[in-house]
Amino acid sequence: MELPKRKSPRLKSYDYAASGAYFVTICTHEKKALLSHIIVGRALAPAENILTQCGQIAEKNLGLLEERYSFVKIEYSIIMPNHIHLLLRIRENTASTSTATISDVIRTYKSLTARECKTQCGIAPLFQTSFHDHIIRDEKDYTRIAEYILNNPAKWQTDCFFTD
Repeated sequence: MELPKRKSPRLKSYDYAASGAYFVTICTHEKKALLSHIIVGRALAPAENILTQCGQIAEKNLGLLEERYSFVKIEYSIIMPNHIHLLLRIRENTASTSTATISDVIRTYKSLTARECKTQCGIAPLFQTSFHDHIIRDEKDYTRIAEYILNNPAKWQTDCFFTD
């Protein structure tokens, strides 16, 4: 049986190696809560986001991305139970003649993180195929997304990815 061909979620005419800011969402396989546990605060207490061992590996590998790709800057990130949000910036790549796209960066991140989680935690597969991206269009868009990322744990119970 031949499976249907997946439609690319990337914008056809856009250069994903171009300098700019991107909002990226990476989901776990079958949206399983593998990365953290959120305890929603009572009254004025903030929500507490407690990373699992796989969540800690995911966080460590986010930091290593900036070392691997000198032109990538992760400006905001949050590791939720079943997904990761990133607001990252691609700066002009003057370090080499090769150009890596946002897909190359995310593919590397997912591969390294999944491999380490499989070895250390026995979890495989870790992530869904592909990822969601949004090209940041202006300062208002940037601010809205940064606030969304920062406030995501506190709004976990109303999040579209929420599972018990």
